[in-house]
Amino acid sequence: MNGTEAHIRQAVDGSLRELGVEGIDLYQLHRVDPATPIEETLAVFRALRDEGKIRHVGLSQVGVAEIERARAVVEIATVQNIFNLAVRTYADVLAYCEANAIGFIPFWPLHLDALATSDVLAGIAGEAGATTSQVALAWLLRKSAATILIPGTSSLAHLEENIAARDVELTDAQMQALDRLGRAA
Repeated sequence: MNGTEAHIRQAVDGSLRELGVEGIDLYQLHRVDPATPIEETLAVFRALRDEGKIRHVGLSQVGVAEIERARAVVEIATVQNIFNLAVRTYADVLAYCEANAIGFIPFWPLHLDALATSDVLAGIAGEAGATTSQVALAWLLRKSAATILIPGTSSLAHLEENIAARDVELTDAQMQALDRLGRAA
């Protein structure tokens, strides 16, 4: 969470060395440092972009106001916030990203613990011929065209299951039922 220039430069240079590359396509600021104005932190990212060390800048766990402050300094390519079928705290951020052509990466897209006993989710999965995880991913994909999914994958079978979620077609009624499952905060 250190947003100082020295720390950011050290982290980026370390990543470049470890990856053995000259530039990183997308570098996410995972937490805004409350002790450093976001404008100062993003000015460093802009300089790193201009130097060719990073190509695109992303943010994580931010609100709309922080995104707007960041965008005043450098173009923002992506935002990654907690957002899934169970937790919709950042629905306003998703809407903002969609309206401003910013990719939205739902953090923890398969967080289904709170919905594990949901008859609604199980019923929709049965109707769709899919797993509950596939339904959760399909809901995210249909929720917004700005969505970029990066679900955790622990095996080839799990990867195939996740990829198959793109073929799950949810009806409007199913989407509405799933929308009612989540919570805003």
